[in-house]
Amino acid sequence: MSANIVYAILVTSFATFLSRFLGALTSQGIKETSKLFKWFNCLAYATLAALIARTIIFPAGVLIESSYYSRSIVVFLSLFVFFLSKKNFVYPTIFSAICMAIINNYI
Repeated sequence: MSANIVYAILVTSFATFLSRFLGALTSQGIKETSKLFKWFNCLAYATLAALIARTIIFPAGVLIESSYYSRSIVVFLSLFVFFLSKKNFVYPTIFSAICMAIINNYI
């Protein structure tokens, strides 16, 4: 069984580094203002929004024990911190973890 895990790690590492290598090679020819680049940008944001919505509506793991109300409060407060911190991702991420722990343990 341990050999299967090593093979899985090797295959996924190869796939990851191959895609990064090919992205680095082809990035010189892509303009940030092109329609294709904007489409991929929109696709990435839509995927992120879907994952966040899934986490709020259909949580997995420890989040199952928290209510929709508490998860919604944390998301809205984290969005507020995100815009307050000039669209920095670090502060709302840390804030959301702390806020969720406080809401679930003390409220």
